[in-house]
Amino acid sequence: MGAEPESQWLANCHVALDERGFVRTGPDVAPNAGEHGQFLPLQTNISGVFAVGDVRSGSVKRVGGAIGEGAAVVAQIHTHIGAVAGA
Repeated sequence: MGAEPESQWLANCHVALDERGFVRTGPDVAPNAGEHGQFLPLQTNISGVFAVGDVRSGSVKRVGGAIGEGAAVVAQIHTHIGAVAGA
C-alpha cells in the first residue's frame, strides 16, 4: 500500500500529479508563490484542496507520517479559510 497512488479519479479534477501519479503539493506546485501571501505546504494547485498521506508526492509513505500530515493540514485549512474570508 502507498507504493502506487490511487489517484486516477483525479484526472478530470485538474489536480496536479507528478509523473508517477502522486498529488503535487506545496513547493512542488508553486515554489515561489502562495495563496494570499501564505505558503501552504499541503495545498494542491487547486485553491482549498489539500492532500496528505500516501497519495501526496514526497510523502514518507508511513502511517505515522500520514497521521502527522492529517493533523497539520487542519491548521492549514484554517489558515486558508481565514485568508479567503479576509480577502
